[in-house]
Amino acid sequence: MAAFESLTSRLQSVFGKLRGKGKVTEDDVNEAMREVRLALLEADVNFKVVKDFIARVKERAIGQEVVKSFTPGMVIIDIVNKELTELMGGTQAKLAKAAKPPTVIMMAGLQGAGKTTASAKLALMLQKGGHKPLLAACDIYRPAAIKQLQVLGGQIGVPVFSLGDKVNPVDIARQALQHAKDEGRDYLIIDTAGRLHIDEALMEELRQIHEAVKPDEVLLVVDAMIGQEAVNVAQSFHEQLELTGIVLTKLDGDTRGGAAISVKAVTGCPIKFVGMGEKIEPLEPFHPDRMASRILGMGDMLSLIEKAQAAIDAEKAAEMERKMRAAEFTFEDFLEQMAQVRKLGPLDQLLEMLPGMGKLKQLKDIQIDERQLARVEAIVKSMTTEEKRNPEILNHSRRKRIAAGSGTTVADVNRLIKQFDDMRRMMKQFSTMMGPKGPKGGKGPKGLKGMKGMLGRGPRFPFG
Repeated sequence: MAAFESLTSRLQSVFGKLRGKGKVTEDDVNEAMREVRLALLEADVNFKVVKDFIARVKERAIGQEVVKSFTPGMVIIDIVNKELTELMGGTQAKLAKAAKPPTVIMMAGLQGAGKTTASAKLALMLQKGGHKPLLAACDIYRPAAIKQLQVLGGQIGVPVFSLGDKVNPVDIARQALQHAKDEGRDYLIIDTAGRLHIDEALMEELRQIHEAVKPDEVLLVVDAMIGQEAVNVAQSFHEQLELTGIVLTKLDGDTRGGAAISVKAVTGCPIKFVGMGEKIEPLEPFHPDRMASRILGMGDMLSLIEKAQAAIDAEKAAEMERKMRAAEFTFEDFLEQMAQVRKLGPLDQLLEMLPGMGKLKQLKDIQIDERQLARVEAIVKSMTTEEKRNPEILNHSRRKRIAAGSGTTVADVNRLIKQFDDMRRMMKQFSTMMGPKGPKGGKGPKGLKGMKGMLGRGPRFPFG
């Protein structure tokens, strides 16, 4: 995750030194904590939060549980992991549910935080969970705000309630609630107006809407890229509006990530969801334990598994595994696999969820270009059914025809076919090494080299 890349790198360096020690002294702990403190401050974590966090970790790290341990370095990492998890909330803060539908969710935030987009992403998340959300356009001030919500609603297939920009937002919210009841909608998401700064007029309108619809959730949308200021904004809103949760957007942007670590400790208000990127994809529930694990470079296998379960057809996956083990993998299967993997999200984000992947220099320079992926698809789709199933018949004249049909060069086609052959050979070696009952020992095939060959070398994926 881009927001924590620098922090993760710093912390891994600190803990790498501790892992190599058979015995950890109080001086070792003090030195490690000094570096952790600097790393957190550089990540824009609140100063008081850092001070309290370091004090708690040191108290436990210098205690008997570390002194008596055979692996003191690992124990300290575990302490930091647990304390970081507690700092961000401890457990997942779930969305409230009204005893009688609809559950009303009021979205608040400053202008530019991504509130309207976050509202649509939340609606999409609920819809994918089997619910029937309704979006309400209550921002009558920002030019094209209503139109933006209607366009987003159309993209995800969620209806938008609007009375235009001449009606009082309080009346719009009240009528939207009645409409949701009449239409049997179980969630109402109210997109309210924002300002460039917090002022009394903004807060008074939000309080009036709150009084009119009595929301079950008041979620503040804040931009993680503004760093510590995001925490200050959250604190101000919470004091005046009694927030129930926070949605942190743009957490995948070029930011230091301190807001995610500080906001719960400073405001007492939990982060409930995080948003990644500009595309309309569902909001991700915020899991403090998983985020702590990712910050410390330990991966996030649970989130990766959940993504896979939601996006990948189990029967197709089983058949694909059988074909890989039997070395029957074809270009048709390759296309299908590409489609399944792309459903999971950007490949660099998926790699970050794997434990230890962030430290592999071999993967650091992999950059995934969607245009290059489209070129790969064009090459494969330019093949006949017979050629996809039997790549061995791809002679020079066939490759020339495929290049012309896909708008690429013969060299591009040759390179893809070679990489595909290498991958099939690697699969066969790996299948032989694993056997029916697991690994047989040894180092196995040149896995990383083969992987990098298919993923690409640098920005020209996959023809690099």
